Amino acid sequence: MQSSHAAAAVSSAFDDPNLIAYGGLEPVVRLAERCGLPTLAGEHIRLPASKDGTGAFPAAKVMSLVGGMAAGADSIEDMDRLRHGAMGRLFSGARAPSTLGSFLRSFTHGHVKQLHAVARRFLPELARHTPLLPGADQAAYVDIDDTIRRTYGYAKQGAGYGYSKVKGLNALLVKVSADVDTLTLTVGSDWRTGATYPKQAAGDGDPLEGTEAINGSQTDACMDVYWPYRQM
Repeated sequence: MQSSHAAAAVSSAFDDPNLIAYGGLEPVVRLAERCGLPTLAGEHIRLPASKDGTGAFPAAKVMSLVGGMAAGADSIEDMDRLRHGAMGRLFSGARAPSTLGSFLRSFTHGHVKQLHAVARRFLPELARHTPLLPGADQAAYVDIDDTIRRTYGYAKQGAGYGYSKVKGLNALLVKVSADVDTLTLTVGSDWRTGATYPKQAAGDGDPLEGTEAINGSQTDACMDVYWPYRQM
C-alpha cells in the first residue's frame, strides 16, 4: 500500500508547556548575569524615548538577543524560540521578535558604540569567571583583520560598497588566541563609516625609528598580557 498523494507541506511545532528545547541556555544566562551584562546594558545603552517604547528596557532586550543567538537564532523571526514550551517558566522578560526587531532598527552608529562600551567592560568579567583561553597567560596571538557584514535596505548608517563589492558595514575585528590551532576570541571591533578610507599621508605607514622585527617565541621581547586575561 502507498499514499496516492504527496504532502503539500510539512510543519512541526514544539508547544508542550512542560518541556524546554534549550536546557543549556539556563547556565549561559546565569553566567551573563553573574558577569553583569544586564547592568552594563542598562547603564550604557541610551535610545531616544518614543511613543512605542522602542528604546525602553534595553537590558531585557539585549539579554533576549543574546539568549536567542545562544539558542541558534540567526534571524529576528528565530527569536520566537525563546517563548516556546516552558521557557516562560524558566526565564522572565523575554521580548517578542517584533519588539527586538524594532529595537535593533532604531540603532545608529552612536548606539553601536554604546554596545562596544558594554562589550569592553563585559569581556574582562567574563574572562575572570571562565577559562576562555587557557595558556594566554604564557603567550597570546593577536590578529587584527578586516571584514564585511552585509546590510539590507537604504537607510543603514555607514553602509557602503567596499573591496568585496557587497553593500555592508566594514569592520575591523581584534582577535586573540592562546595557540594558532585553538579557540580564537574576538575581543574588540570597530565600525568605520563611508565607502572609502581617507588618503594616507606621506610617511604615515613607515615604521618608527629603532623598531625591529621579533619572533613570537622571544618571550623576553614581548609585552605583558593585559591583566584581565591572566585570569583565564
